[in-house]
Amino acid sequence: MGGTDSKLNFRKAVVQLTTKTQPVEAGDDAFWDQFWADTVTNISDVFALIPAAEIRALREESPSNLATLCYKAVEKLVSAAETGCTAPKEQQIVLNSVRLLTRVLPYIFEDADWRGFFWSTLPGQTPEEESLPLAQSLLNALADLLFCPDFSVVAAKKQQASEKPDDPQNIDSCEFIWEAGVGFATSPPHSAQLDTNRTELLKLLLTCFSETMYLPPVSDAHSIPNQWITYLCSPENRHALPLFTSLINVVCAYDPVGYGMPYNHLLFNDTREPLVEVASQILVVTLDHTQSGPNAPSSVDTLDESGEHGMADNLFVNYLSRIHREEDFRFVLKGLTRLLNNPLIQTYLPGSTKKIAFHQELLVLFWKMCDHNKKFLFFVLKSSDVLDVLVPILYHLNDARADQSRVGLMHIGVFILLLLSGERNFGVRLNKPYSVRVPMDIPVFTGTHADFLVIVFHKIITSGHQRLQPLYDCLLTIIVNVSPYLKSLSMVSANKLLHLLEAFSTPWFLFSNPSNHHLVFFILEVFNNIIQYQFDGNSNLVYTIIRKRNVFHQLANLPVEPHAITQALTRRGKKAAPAPTGEALEQPMMEGALPPVDAEPGTLKASLAATPGVASMTETSKVMPGEGVEGATGGAEGGETPADSPVKDPETAGQTEKPQPPPPGVSDTESSVESQQLAAAAAKEASSIQPPITPTEVATPAEESVARAPQRTASVSSSVTTTTTSNEWRATPEWVQSWKQKLPLQTIMRLLQVLVPQVEKICIDKGLTDESEILKFLQHGTLVGLLPVPHPILIRKYQANSGTTLWFRTYMWGVIYLRNLEPPIWYDTDVKLFEIQRV
Repeated sequence: MGGTDSKLNFRKAVVQLTTKTQPVEAGDDAFWDQFWADTVTNISDVFALIPAAEIRALREESPSNLATLCYKAVEKLVSAAETGCTAPKEQQIVLNSVRLLTRVLPYIFEDADWRGFFWSTLPGQTPEEESLPLAQSLLNALADLLFCPDFSVVAAKKQQASEKPDDPQNIDSCEFIWEAGVGFATSPPHSAQLDTNRTELLKLLLTCFSETMYLPPVSDAHSIPNQWITYLCSPENRHALPLFTSLINVVCAYDPVGYGMPYNHLLFNDTREPLVEVASQILVVTLDHTQSGPNAPSSVDTLDESGEHGMADNLFVNYLSRIHREEDFRFVLKGLTRLLNNPLIQTYLPGSTKKIAFHQELLVLFWKMCDHNKKFLFFVLKSSDVLDVLVPILYHLNDARADQSRVGLMHIGVFILLLLSGERNFGVRLNKPYSVRVPMDIPVFTGTHADFLVIVFHKIITSGHQRLQPLYDCLLTIIVNVSPYLKSLSMVSANKLLHLLEAFSTPWFLFSNPSNHHLVFFILEVFNNIIQYQFDGNSNLVYTIIRKRNVFHQLANLPVEPHAITQALTRRGKKAAPAPTGEALEQPMMEGALPPVDAEPGTLKASLAATPGVASMTETSKVMPGEGVEGATGGAEGGETPADSPVKDPETAGQTEKPQPPPPGVSDTESSVESQQLAAAAAKEASSIQPPITPTEVATPAEESVARAPQRTASVSSSVTTTTTSNEWRATPEWVQSWKQKLPLQTIMRLLQVLVPQVEKICIDKGLTDESEILKFLQHGTLVGLLPVPHPILIRKYQANSGTTLWFRTYMWGVIYLRNLEPPIWYDTDVKLFEIQRV
């Protein structure tokens, strides 16, 4: 009953404050103390007892009372930070002040006129006194309280009764880092109460940083740095180093499984997980804050040592970039991979292991680590540990491909793989055999991690959500980047690549959009790289190319006449439906796998900025033959120099050889159920596949809020209008000819010219009908001296720009918004950076 009465008293104080028409004096302590007395004991009560409508009414009708409430709450925190808060009553006052500010701040930020309020000077200061904005007082107090003995850290030594407790203003906070790890060897004893107090303080800190949410998703609005983050990460904050170290160590040392006792998460309350989650959110937000202007460099590695560009002023980024010890890298990587792989843990007792849900924050944190510390990136890639990052990413990509509320997760996963694929070691590591058997709805296969990657990407393209179409270029770019290093693709993944080429090279698909042909160029580049540099071990792919050679001949003979273009487009809506038998009958799925499903109706999701086009996200570098890749075919050194990308000036090839008859036992007309389904799926998607959006084309909220139907069929018959341009576009013979003559078919046509007669001959001579014999022949074959000059390898490396920076910021804050619904810190406030929609 006492708890009910205390909540009633708190509610009465709120009503009094919101209904008073006259300003309440700041000196009326009896009135103001009602808000931080021990009347409420948790943050949910504060949110329930102070409705949003009353905060807005207070802001509009009694602004002076709202201002005084904020001043008094900050004053309580400053006082506690100066004197320490060891007594339970003092700690309750601090926590209630923190909860009150966490509740009120979003409503300060949603009103543009109020945003500068915390950065104005305190009233009543004389001109001689140093003017300190309220925001700085608040941030200083929070930083002090995060290292306050007996409140957020364990006291260094037990005080004698006669001794005074540690003075918070004089302690060396580097001795009170929360967890062992980077730069700190001592693991302090865990305390549930300390973890809870830290979590509440960090939630308020995150709320302070959230002013970014109330700015529109245009670059100009984000050209001025967020003052809150700037100050906390500046030398003005004396706790910057221990705070950064505490955050990263707490995240990377966390083990949700613990000693592995089944169902322990149901028996004991884990106070560490909420702390780890908010710590990871603070880290990704502060590490994102690196630009002093729209044209500032995006990575610490581009900075000179003097740090005069403004980025080095962010001490969090600075400290992250300076981590260099191998044991620190090992600690961080082991911690991140342990947490990323947590959802994949399989046990015999269903639900017996704790599963974390903040994998999106962990992926962004991994991204920031690689982006700001190239030594860490190279450490990740120098061993097979990178595969412990790859497997959970592919798991999440496959699992989320049909869920429109997880489109952002798909993007961050693909962007990380694009970043990794720009490094040679990543491609080399993919040759390790794949033995992890995580239940996934993909065909059972025996092969390498490269096969795993190709099979998952094939699934995303053929059975993913419509809104993933802008990622197709990225997915294929990743395969292109790693292809020169893939020593042996399995038959399953070789078939997947050929099926993609089949779907993307149909005339109606190529003619329906001005950028669809780029996908064909990417896949042909994959084949060329493997044939030129890894021919010896890839008999499965060579066999599949021979078996499906008609696809290449039809592509070389693609019609360019106006009537043929029109005819192809009118046919595109009349493609054959998929065969009634399912793909599962042809290729068994992994045991225990469940098909991906869309989100439950009503699920909240945050809109995203436009996906940057792959051309704007990458820069192309050439690796000449012999630079780390053993050329499996004996072409002369040097030679032709193809252009940087298929978009600009792809390698030319003019071969138009007529299709040759299929050899016995290698029927080119055999069409598996899978390829029929692929063609049908591609037919369904092709009419609405959109060209990559450049970073300057930011989708409007209206465009974003229209949820695309999961299965859009070809609704246009003869029209060739693209879905993203206002002016009608039509394929013309000149346009088709302009890129058709540049199709890089020389190497493949030469391979077919040499091998098809040989395969036909042994099939006839030996009466072969078994593909294993043909594969054995191809394994021992060679094309040394018969292929064109090996082309330089083109690697498209990720390159940050203003479009990707804005995309990440929008995505990251959308994740933070949706992960903080208990209590709902920003729910139902007027955020501008993204739109919250229901599935």
